[in-house]
Amino acid sequence: MLIELGQRAKAAARVMATASTETKNAALHNIADALIANTEQLLSSNQLDMEEGRKNGMSKALLDRLQLDADRIKGIADSMKMVAQLPDPVGRTLDDFTCSNGLHIIKVSVPIGVIGIIFEARPNVTADSAALCLKSGNVVILRGGSDAIHSNTAICNVMRAALEQSHLPADCVQLVEDTSRESATELMRMNRYVDVIIPRGGAGLIHAVIENATVPVIETGAGTCQIYVDKAANIDMAVRIIDNAKTSRPSVCNAAECMLIHRDIAERALPQIAKALEAKKVEIRGDAEVMRLLANAKPAQESDWGKEYNDYIIAARIVNSIEEAIDYIMTYGTGHSECIVTDDEEAAALFLNTVDAAAVYHNASTRFTDGGEFGMGAEIGISTQKLHARGPLGLRELTSMKYKIYGKGQVR
Repeated sequence: MLIELGQRAKAAARVMATASTETKNAALHNIADALIANTEQLLSSNQLDMEEGRKNGMSKALLDRLQLDADRIKGIADSMKMVAQLPDPVGRTLDDFTCSNGLHIIKVSVPIGVIGIIFEARPNVTADSAALCLKSGNVVILRGGSDAIHSNTAICNVMRAALEQSHLPADCVQLVEDTSRESATELMRMNRYVDVIIPRGGAGLIHAVIENATVPVIETGAGTCQIYVDKAANIDMAVRIIDNAKTSRPSVCNAAECMLIHRDIAERALPQIAKALEAKKVEIRGDAEVMRLLANAKPAQESDWGKEYNDYIIAARIVNSIEEAIDYIMTYGTGHSECIVTDDEEAAALFLNTVDAAAVYHNASTRFTDGGEFGMGAEIGISTQKLHARGPLGLRELTSMKYKIYGKGQVR
């Protein structure tokens, strides 16, 4: 079955590679309008997934990831229209030069081709991924998890119908309806038909793709984001940033999972931070020093350091210096997003220059690591690797390049 999907995707990719900007933008607007027009149908399908999730004991945070409502569908549609407004990443001149032999060489951006995306229970990924792939001239094969199969199928069907009305092949967007582990593995090994695989989900999914794929992979990483509160921090600012980074949406990869507090400020800052977190029912798991300062904290285990909770839980640790905070981050971090809260510009510069992560913040929440927030319209994921793309995967990151060489009969 997947071979047939791959064959159809390759055929559609030839059409998409030369589709005009106007055609792609019209398709995105048509899809966005169709999603709004089919809101009731999408909500009905999503309700089936929600009922199954509750029945299977899915956590509150994961149910929040799964749930659609009218506002979220409108948000998905608005994001798609925003992508349509962005500059076309295809056909950009990246370099232009003439060799000593007279050959005129132009390097241009081109679509990657067929992109396979393997993701978990987040229906918005279905539409966001399709929007970015279509605008960048790519075809996408989506393979979501069983938890969101009804939602993903409904969204995909709406998009395919809108594509046909836009005079583009419906097969520019395809969904693998078989949610078994075997279907994921088969997609990872379809080198003849798929140009790159992008996993989007938790650490288990990402590791499975990296270990099993023969198709090239753009690794999107689990997010164990840390926030370091320096001795020169504004405490009120630290409270706001940590509260936002942990509680605004704890199930996402840019949520904070650990706070590192400088010893010199801990007795003043930590109780205030804890008060804000405990008001949102956040469990704090701390080291011995944190336990001494916070009556309600629970003792952290070794497994809590570097853990992605995806829940209302945060680890806490007292450090003696900025260097110790950086050492912790380099030991336990995943290269996603890290933050320092400080009024000391030299400390901020040291942190930003030394910490090796896709996004490094000074006095701002890690929740901003997002394609939409970075002005990309949407994103397929946050790349934590260093080759080809790093950070939010937006339109330009979904293109490759080729050289066009113009000669006048030269031979070698």
